[in-house]
Amino acid sequence: MFTGIVEEKGTIKSIQKQDCFAVLTIQAKEVLTDARIGDSIAVNGVCLTVTDKTNDSFMADVMAETLRRSSLGSLKAGSKVNLERAMAANGRFGGHIVSGHIDGTGTIVQMKPEGNATWVQIRTPDSILKYIVQKGSVAIDGISLTVAKVTKDSFFVSLIPHTGQETTLLTKKAGEIVNLENDIVGKYVDRLLHFDTVPADQGTTSSITLDFLTQHGF
Repeated sequence: MFTGIVEEKGTIKSIQKQDCFAVLTIQAKEVLTDARIGDSIAVNGVCLTVTDKTNDSFMADVMAETLRRSSLGSLKAGSKVNLERAMAANGRFGGHIVSGHIDGTGTIVQMKPEGNATWVQIRTPDSILKYIVQKGSVAIDGISLTVAKVTKDSFFVSLIPHTGQETTLLTKKAGEIVNLENDIVGKYVDRLLHFDTVPADQGTTSSITLDFLTQHGF
């Protein structure tokens, strides 16, 4: 589990693409201080497993499903990426619950400065947008951010200078793709409310509905 508080910006040293998967080598410093082979590190919000490491870099495999769901396949040598180690049991919970399992991608529409902050508008499909609510949480390229506004086809976040400096988001331009992970609580609630619509061969049906929850004080 992660929190969406980026620890450092790493650099892609190489990306070896095979038929349907890839192997990343990422230069880093902070996340390597206690990293071991088998540990999890979020790379632009994608949970990857450390398969090998040196004093200044680590390697990770990226399977086909991850390449389909995320923007990792578009990375090149020299690309900057947001890095975060899995949360330690005694760590501070500074962001929100982030699993590192990307739901899909969004496209940056525009960036607009306002005072000391920068507004970022991101367009994304309905399948992702339905879980995004005003003042709720969303992870963008692994960054825990608060949703400031939602429209019919996009949403807005606002970045303070510190977040802009410590992450890669403000280095991107309109038209570029970012990884998105919805708030996991919203996804579980939606699953429970619609469980009775799941085909019979995928599990038993449930009597839990919105009316049922209302009647019982939820």
